[in-house]
Amino acid sequence: MKVDFYHLTALPLERVLPSICEKILAGGERLLVVADEPLLGQLDEALWAYAPESFLPHGRGNAEAQPVLLSSEVAAANGATNVALADGKWREEALAFARVFYFFDNDGREGARGAWRSMAGREDVEPRYWKQDERGKWVQGP
Repeated sequence: MKVDFYHLTALPLERVLPSICEKILAGGERLLVVADEPLLGQLDEALWAYAPESFLPHGRGNAEAQPVLLSSEVAAANGATNVALADGKWREEALAFARVFYFFDNDGREGARGAWRSMAGREDVEPRYWKQDERGKWVQGP
């Protein structure tokens, strides 16, 4: 299982998450996006407004029908094998998914470090760290 730590330093989550959604959907997969309120509402708006020429099917209700499900619970009610922890809070239940996208900003660094350390030595988890360069491009860190 892959756990990708995304350190948001140049672009905000609302600008980054839609591109992750696009990639997951293009691969024919589903995504669960987990956050607390009111961030879920902000992400809902961001996914609707992302790009006029694209449509990212998502929602908060009718879970089974949502390719991208926005929820405060770490439960794949939409059948997702990918989970995005969008509010900077690590949730151990995410390790039940095939791939985890863990987004955090500078304020969430200590929590991210703790989550990273908790995976040390685990053979079933491949943690990877990504940060943004000055143009917002993702670069894998050491």
